[in-house]
Amino acid sequence: MSSATALPARPPLQRPRACLVSGTSEGLAAHLGWSILAVRMLFIALCLLWGAGILLYLWIWVFTPWQDGDEAPSRRAPVAWILASLSVLAVIVACGIAATISRWDVVYATRPEWWTAMLAAILLAVTAGLWATLIDGSDPARGPRHALGVRIAASAALGTLLIVQLTTLQQGGVVSFIGALALIGGIVLVNSSTFVEKWRELSGERVRRIREEQRSEMAAHLHDSVLQTLALIQNRAGASSEVARIARAQERELRGWLYDGDEPADSDLPTDLRDYAAALEIDYPVRIDVVVAGTSAERASGEMAAAAREAILNAARHAGGEVSVYIEGSAASVDVFVRDRGPGFELDTVPADRLGVRESIIGRMRRAGGTATLRRGAGGGTEVHLRLGGAA
Repeated sequence: MSSATALPARPPLQRPRACLVSGTSEGLAAHLGWSILAVRMLFIALCLLWGAGILLYLWIWVFTPWQDGDEAPSRRAPVAWILASLSVLAVIVACGIAATISRWDVVYATRPEWWTAMLAAILLAVTAGLWATLIDGSDPARGPRHALGVRIAASAALGTLLIVQLTTLQQGGVVSFIGALALIGGIVLVNSSTFVEKWRELSGERVRRIREEQRSEMAAHLHDSVLQTLALIQNRAGASSEVARIARAQERELRGWLYDGDEPADSDLPTDLRDYAAALEIDYPVRIDVVVAGTSAERASGEMAAAAREAILNAARHAGGEVSVYIEGSAASVDVFVRDRGPGFELDTVPADRLGVRESIIGRMRRAGGTATLRRGAGGGTEVHLRLGGAA
């Protein structure tokens, strides 16, 4: 078959993450090239064949994956509230049946009509509670309050039915007692989804605790062997040698893997400057120590971080040796000090066409509403002081 007459490739059978209920009909319609209405009518027609449409729908729902993406599935239809409303309607019907049968001087709790309405109310309420917590719990359009409201409504409906059922315990005997147990079991099942979530949280916490214990044991072993060896190599090779730089990079990477845990590092100012210093140590004969005191809300994307990176780069490029970076943060301000041991320089002696310090550090801090000052260090070298916020 030629390429001109070749049939177009079908999209994979996947459920869309933004759907009406489960995305089964929408995913199947996109895969077959049909309209969504035609697929839904097909399922309804197959339901007339001894429920084949329901079984086919559930089978496709279970075995069809979601479309690729990081966002949680979102459903437009309030399925949980619909089921809870149907449960309330079943309770109203059951109470109507009880009132009607009572006029005949017959114990309604033993009648099949009552049991049919009661079991329908229990099934709908339990399904509503489980759906609200287990399925809608991860829906970004809903939340914990949604699940709590559904469980309260479903429990209240079954509780009302339970009160009506308890009035027939003496007349109905064992049958009434079994019906009361069924209603109590339904209330427990409505709220059982919360126990499932708590169990998941406890299981996840147990797994995290075991992993942290294993990580601590590994960290202790590596600290006594590999990390000490890398530190010894740095001391023997000298701060600016190629071997020492590689050893420092490996030590920093190993420490980060051991002690930073599984959560990704936040892109704050201290984290950004540590990572930047580690990268510079590989490219330049320099050792950069980053010390942090206090906390601040300054981010890595801010002007302070950009100016600090430029100051560290200048120190690594022109001074080398040992460079210290001190970050002092508070809720109102943040200060960064970059000190090197190089020969030092005076800003006035820098040619006018050299805009690195003037624009990338001083000008950037001024435009951000902060200050940047350069001066000779007490023991030689250069000290750059960046300040943002507070009294300048």
